[in-house]
Amino acid sequence: MNKKIALTVASLAFVGGTISSGVALAGSKEKCYGVAKAGKNDCATKTSSCAGSSTSDGQKYAFIAVPKGLCDRLVGGSKESS
Repeated sequence: MNKKIALTVASLAFVGGTISSGVALAGSKEKCYGVAKAGKNDCATKTSSCAGSSTSDGQKYAFIAVPKGLCDRLVGGSKESS
């Protein structure tokens, strides 16, 4: 039973990692840095490798995936990490 649980957890971790990175790079989306609320970033930052790890609003190196063209219209939004 323990082997089955371990295999299930490992499979879910792999699938979750694949989905997370795919969302950030989807064809109709772009990374927008500096606009994520604390704990709402989509993926890794300079200091962490986990989504939801930003510690303050508007961190310049935390991004969220937004529809292409939207980042340029958001106050504080940048397509490049600072």
